[in-house]
Amino acid sequence: MSPVRLSKIELGVRTIIEFNEAFNRHDVHGMMSLMSEDCVFENTHPAPDGTAYKGKEAVTQFWQDFFRESPQAHIEIEEIFGLGFHVVMRWRYTWGDGHVRGVDVFKLKDGLICEKLSYVKG
Repeated sequence: MSPVRLSKIELGVRTIIEFNEAFNRHDVHGMMSLMSEDCVFENTHPAPDGTAYKGKEAVTQFWQDFFRESPQAHIEIEEIFGLGFHVVMRWRYTWGDGHVRGVDVFKLKDGLICEKLSYVKG
């Protein structure tokens, strides 16, 4: 694989790690700086299909509300890998005394996250 192609794959993984670090700081501005204007975020709630938020404004509002309601939210990356413009991250989400495990499937466009699809073990 050429170094240029490899660096693009690595860039996607690095972008998602940076996004997760901003999440753990509850830094909505930092998270949204890594998302495209036309981003889509599919949350895990309510089961079974979750809720889709479309566009930077709607996704920003979701995260602001989420951190206000979940002040102890933290995601530990268990595994992460990328292929082309897709990154998969297996995680453990904790809040206070509880936790749940799941997977996010990310799609990147022009170096920004344009899609974040979240799935949880039920």
